[in-house]
Amino acid sequence: MRHDDWVAHYLPASWGPYARLCRLDRPVGTWLTLLPCLAALVQAADGWPTLFRLFIFSLGALLMRGVGCTINDIFDRDIDKMVERTRFRPLTSGQITLKQALVFLVAQLVVCALLLLAINEYSRWLALALVPIVIIYPLCKRFTYWPQVVLGIGFNWGMLMAWSDTQNTIPPAGIALWVGAVLWQVGYDTIYAYVDVHDDLKLGVKSAAMRFAEHGKLWISGIYAVTLALWIYSGFALNLSWPYFVIMAVIGAHFAWQMYVFSISRPDHNFMLFRSNMVVGVLIIAASLAGTLL
Repeated sequence: MRHDDWVAHYLPASWGPYARLCRLDRPVGTWLTLLPCLAALVQAADGWPTLFRLFIFSLGALLMRGVGCTINDIFDRDIDKMVERTRFRPLTSGQITLKQALVFLVAQLVVCALLLLAINEYSRWLALALVPIVIIYPLCKRFTYWPQVVLGIGFNWGMLMAWSDTQNTIPPAGIALWVGAVLWQVGYDTIYAYVDVHDDLKLGVKSAAMRFAEHGKLWISGIYAVTLALWIYSGFALNLSWPYFVIMAVIGAHFAWQMYVFSISRPDHNFMLFRSNMVVGVLIIAASLAGTLL
């Protein structure tokens, strides 16, 4: 967390802790939520989605990621004090109180609820089903080694809603694209989790990085391989044109590069590799556009 960024320079001091609580200062997570959702919108629309739908889903990704981060910090406020990377978060460091964080959470949920008016009934029910997933996620690391799976389900839920709102149905190809994105997130978030594995061991919390241990490269390579297979299947099922599969090959090469660079003994590389998955998100959109428009 940087204390000389745009939040410190351009927002009123009283707003800063709330911006950091919902991670406005750390937009990588928002992009990784939004980009696969935009790809699903393109595929569901068989080309360009409407500008209105693009706006609603982009705003929804921003808001729900903020809600998830706020809930996470509320549950983890005591744990975060003992982790070097998180001990300066607003709630943990005392910049805001628990009551203020809860009020802010309710305000975010109210705004999210207003977005329900802009989507169809099927998608509204899906949006409501997402809420318990977002709430449960921060608790998962207390009892399972697979919190990244729950995170991936929640982060990529908008992909299912993209199909339901555009076509009022979710075809098998859309589900395959979503499951692939869930596994993709399990892979890249596990890479990131290796940064905290020593702290997690001391605190008694769990992650896929702890489950994989020294076999992390093998596990993540397998996860990425299944991800790519599901995305390729989705393209065939939707009869997308050949450029889609060419870009899938590029994504496969990127995954191979990640695994070549990744090392559990070099956690300093992990955040760079985590951020590099924004490239994958852009490539998924490019593949979807190329496969539908060309």
